[in-house]
Amino acid sequence: MSLEFFLCLATLFFLAGIGMPIAYSILLSALVYLAAAGQSIGVAGKVLMDGLYNSFILLAVPLFIVAANIMNAGTISDRLLQFCVALVGRFRGGLGHVNVVASLIFSGMSGSAVADAAGIGKIIIEMMTKSGHYTRGYAAAITAASATIGPIIPPSIPMVLYALVSNSSIGYLFLAGILPGLLMGVVLMAMNTWISHRRGFALEEPVPLRELPGHTVNAFPALLMPAILLYGIYGGVTTPTEAAAVAAAYALILASLFYRALSLKNFYRILVESARSSAAVGIVIGGALILNYVVASENIPNVLAKTLVGLDVHPLIFLLAVNLLLLLLGCVLDATTIILVIIPLFLPTCNELGIDLVHFGVVAVVNCMIGLITPPYGILLFVINAVTRIPLSEIIREVWPFLGVLILALLALILLPDIVLFLPRLFGYPG
Repeated sequence: MSLEFFLCLATLFFLAGIGMPIAYSILLSALVYLAAAGQSIGVAGKVLMDGLYNSFILLAVPLFIVAANIMNAGTISDRLLQFCVALVGRFRGGLGHVNVVASLIFSGMSGSAVADAAGIGKIIIEMMTKSGHYTRGYAAAITAASATIGPIIPPSIPMVLYALVSNSSIGYLFLAGILPGLLMGVVLMAMNTWISHRRGFALEEPVPLRELPGHTVNAFPALLMPAILLYGIYGGVTTPTEAAAVAAAYALILASLFYRALSLKNFYRILVESARSSAAVGIVIGGALILNYVVASENIPNVLAKTLVGLDVHPLIFLLAVNLLLLLLGCVLDATTIILVIIPLFLPTCNELGIDLVHFGVVAVVNCMIGLITPPYGILLFVINAVTRIPLSEIIREVWPFLGVLILALLALILLPDIVLFLPRLFGYPG
């Protein structure tokens, strides 16, 4: 390790340790490296602009954010919830099941766990607590856990970022996320069922089956969005970035013209909020691009790959070790930083060991999403605490069972790669 790189790491950990936002910590530590190495600060600007201009795919990120915010602002979320209540609310732990199913459906529209938790999650928490059958902490915990599904089922902002650093196909990554997302939903509903029977949660008043077709028709235009998105990408009609634009346009038409639930004032507020969110992600991406230049200058990924291959590490052992490391990092780092800064270090080793990059990417993104509910940093825990004022201690106390089953699902994805790769292979993926 060179002195310049040591100074870079020392600056990064010091700034992050004193509470500076991770994006700014990354940027400043990279600048410290350039200054110590005698390189011009202009190198940072060139790396940043080259990375952004050569990554047309990054345009998908703000477009998916806009689509998610429009979905939250209109009555679309309410209609989807009514459909979910009619569908699965009749079983024991019904509103818990509604929570998970709503996240599964909404994940096909937003691509963002935070959008899921702050939007439809807030509504379902109020429904669960008002029913009197669930504690505040339990309602918040299952909401946080189910929101992790959002970036797994397409569209997915984290998978767009992974495609950026790995040069993998977004189309195949999106396909590969469908079954893992459904598996996460199944294990969360199974845990909800077990806890509901154990604690004796009362049954909700079921919605008559004769009303289910009406709720389905009411929600059907919103339910079409994932189908339109996937058909556009896999039917060869649109690129993933163009599909993001179609998703945003479809959400706008649906909310403003079809459901008539979006005013000009609200639309302006949505654009402002989306711009802020996109800027926040953009700063992290910019810092990561410069830091990745620093890491590449030190030749760390190739050295790491040669070292691990030289040790004759079995691919499965490597995957398990990397995922354990990512779970630990998820306790203190946000998902975007892990995907853009940490994961690229392991990609050359994956190539050397013959690990499929689509499989690795989906497993890594699932791991990062689990990190969103892992104390003490778990950003989703803080988001739900902020929007509901439910004490953080109550949420953390109830989240452990859901965290446990999600880790078991992650282990299944590592040991059984066919779960991840089945759909991509069905559509011609050679991996």
